[in-house]
Amino acid sequence: MSQQTGHGHHRNTAHSHRHHPDAAHGRHHDTTHGHHRDAGDIDWDVMGPQLEQEAEVSRPQYEAAARWIAGLRATPKVRRVLDIGSGPGVITCLLAEMFPGAEVVAVDGTPALLERTRNRAERLGLGDRVRTHETDLPEGLGALGEADLIWAGNALHHMGDQRAVLAGFAALLRPGGTVALVEGGLQPRRLPRDIGIGRPGLEARLEAINAARFEDMRAALPGAKRETEDWSALFASVGLAPQGTRSFLLDLPAPLPDGARDHVVTEFARRRQMFEEELAAEDIAVLDRLLDPDDPAGLRRRPDVYLLSARTVHLGRRD
Repeated sequence: MSQQTGHGHHRNTAHSHRHHPDAAHGRHHDTTHGHHRDAGDIDWDVMGPQLEQEAEVSRPQYEAAARWIAGLRATPKVRRVLDIGSGPGVITCLLAEMFPGAEVVAVDGTPALLERTRNRAERLGLGDRVRTHETDLPEGLGALGEADLIWAGNALHHMGDQRAVLAGFAALLRPGGTVALVEGGLQPRRLPRDIGIGRPGLEARLEAINAARFEDMRAALPGAKRETEDWSALFASVGLAPQGTRSFLLDLPAPLPDGARDHVVTEFARRRQMFEEELAAEDIAVLDRLLDPDDPAGLRRRPDVYLLSARTVHLGRRD
């Protein structure tokens, strides 16, 4: 189900969770790898590991968020968790670790990603508590069953009528249960404003293209309705009591370790491919240098590559 991004939702534009770039729960409104392609266009043997890589790099943010939820005084015993838009299951398994008495259900529309979830759970010794449920949302909401915690990581913004889907989440909660929405935050930054080649501000220009694509994606969703992104107000409108909002920082300073650097290279390569028509020739030339492993100014060799981002989690409780 694209952080996944990215945590696939667009078999028919965007309402199914088949090729959502937030599938690893990792994407920040990232539309860079196929919001509008048919699921058959995606090589999940390639995309699955990339989604896992992103979620693993971002794991400290998700761990901190799960600890926050688990530590709330108002949180009842968590017996069942729904991970909406679970992707390859990195966060599903983390939630199973953080809530050791719970059954955790990975909900996604992509069989290949659910298979990765099952394999990961078995490797981690969590196979007895991690389940998978293949469905397209929002149509399949009613069949998910009750839950004490519903985790929706960068998934709600891929639903045309976000308020209606949030109401559907609320209807699944047991008394005292919580919806955790991962929405918003700050877009990742990976390079200085001036990297010494090309025109300064490359990442800002990439982000502007991404933001425009995000708006196009939202507008094209079936039944799309514009909502003010006041998540506390939306919680209240569907009968949930806002429990608070917190942001969780990922701050990996330069020089980056290899795993995080691999992730950065993957992300820039994706943008190079997807944004080619919108980018100026000068920016394409700079990206080509950044992606050249032999170029001293490239991402593989430059010492100033870092990773800084913030993910925001909004909680709503059913009284």
